[in-house]
Amino acid sequence: MTFDDIAAFTLGPCTVPDAALDMAATLLIDTLGVAAGADGMQAGQIARDHAVRFHGASNPDDQATILFDGRRASLSGAAFAAATQIDNLDAHDGYNPTLGHIGCAVVPALCAFGEHLPDLSARDALRAMVMAYEVSARAAIALHASVADYHTSGAWNALGVAALGCRLRGATADQLRHALGIAEYHGPRSQMMREIANPTMLHDGSGMGALVGTMAVLMAENGFEGAPAITVEAADIAPHWADLGQSWTITHNYIKPYPICRWAHAALDGFGDLIDGHSLTADDIAAIKVRTFDKAAALFPGMPETTSQAQYSLAFALGARLVHGRINADHISGAELNNAQVAAIVDKITVQEDARHTSRFPAGRWSDVTVRLRDGRRLSSGEVHARGGPEAPMALGDVEAKFHAISGALPPPRKTAIWAMRAKMQEPDTKFSDLLALIHPPVGEST
Repeated sequence: MTFDDIAAFTLGPCTVPDAALDMAATLLIDTLGVAAGADGMQAGQIARDHAVRFHGASNPDDQATILFDGRRASLSGAAFAAATQIDNLDAHDGYNPTLGHIGCAVVPALCAFGEHLPDLSARDALRAMVMAYEVSARAAIALHASVADYHTSGAWNALGVAALGCRLRGATADQLRHALGIAEYHGPRSQMMREIANPTMLHDGSGMGALVGTMAVLMAENGFEGAPAITVEAADIAPHWADLGQSWTITHNYIKPYPICRWAHAALDGFGDLIDGHSLTADDIAAIKVRTFDKAAALFPGMPETTSQAQYSLAFALGARLVHGRINADHISGAELNNAQVAAIVDKITVQEDARHTSRFPAGRWSDVTVRLRDGRRLSSGEVHARGGPEAPMALGDVEAKFHAISGALPPPRKTAIWAMRAKMQEPDTKFSDLLALIHPPVGEST
């Protein structure tokens, strides 16, 4: 596939399957729920204040409203703030082969650019979103195949943001080519395992991915040159782009049932099945052994001191699941980081790598859990794959329940209205601005 083919797909009319549009609508609303739920977290507050203070724009045509905040910043500043906020509540979607996340950068950019397109239909917004997911996925896979280090999502979802902006703003193929080159060159090639070893608010680099991708569009419009993007145009990565417009990777994205790194989800699911199936309580359990893949075994051990550490946990996540029966945003922050009942469970957990599970990563996320009870019995989950993706999809009702739970302080009528947009966006008369009207007021306000 040549660059001209990629440009035609990105900028021109294309027929998107209904399944891809339906998935885009679901992922969009799910991601917005995470954005709302992360509103009160410190990382999001800092990012929003930073964007307003340092990423303003004097011309209203260059501004956008920060999601669920109400204040305005530059297009790139608003995208950066919302992407950073979403990235710091680890409940957003992902795609296994990319080893990361697309929507946390693409959705804020879609809302920022879409704000200046009052006549943009909701279906056209979904088509643009699908296109951005397809570009992001292939840029990610091409990057992972061409470098030795494991880079965060911001390194490659910046290209999806650039493609999205170029489509929505009517860029030429030449402008798209330079925008992709700028986004790739300036994208944060930050090391993911460094963040796993020392969890902070940096998370997956998607805030910077959204910032760089948005800036790349605007710079290319002004004549700034940056082509080519190696992960798009290099001859040896061409096979990764060959099925663009034929295979729709967006339909294979996963939705997270828990606001925890997905590497821990298979163990959470297996442990949860044992808890529910045998009505276990903390008093029943003497020890818990988790066998998992290498990267999951490297997640933060022990009791976390920060929400970032809690979200990159495995043992703490299991303890929270047993004590609370579920894991919501309030279980991974504040006083819950010092929950004595959870700490007592964490002390009973051992985690080790299993070569079987490592060999199936990144295509799969497998673990198994063995629980030794105080009465001497041993219970085993067997091999479990994390649910939420095509291997074990969440029912739409479960996704809706997650949205209502994760979106935190939004008034219930507003939650209901936003969720209803998932279906309404596919109706021909719906405008994208109908959704923006629901998400632009601050979290504490009703509409």
